[in-house]
Amino acid sequence: MPLVSVTRLRVRSIRFLPAFALHFLRARRQILSAPGFIEGAVLPDRAWTFWTLTAWDGQESMRGYMTSGAHMTVMPRLLDWCDEASVVHWDREEAGLPSWKEACTRMRRDGRPSSVRNPSPRHAGLNFPQPRAILAAPLQPRRR
Repeated sequence: MPLVSVTRLRVRSIRFLPAFALHFLRARRQILSAPGFIEGAVLPDRAWTFWTLTAWDGQESMRGYMTSGAHMTVMPRLLDWCDEASVVHWDREEAGLPSWKEACTRMRRDGRPSSVRNPSPRHAGLNFPQPRAILAAPLQPRRR
């Protein structure tokens, strides 16, 4: 039974996009080699919003990724770069990733806002539009 993790980040200003993109690429490289990473997808959405959807072999593997390397380095910077941030995790009975629609539903129902220093009016209530999945790209682990 995989653990699914969904994150949603909205970059609050175009001036933060170059640094955000650089750190995203570093974190993406890290996740592809992370122990326990099964599969995932990323979704650049409208208004500088970015979603990640990942499946893990367990919470320990996911936390190992979160608390190390490029991911750990960028986390404190997101406090200033983002005005909306949220996360949700759940155990999924089925193999494979859920749809973006299910990810959004879970985020709204069971997710929690993450800390940001300049929250938008929609941040605390997780009141955001349904993602447009047309630009979603898969993340496949590197085979060891």
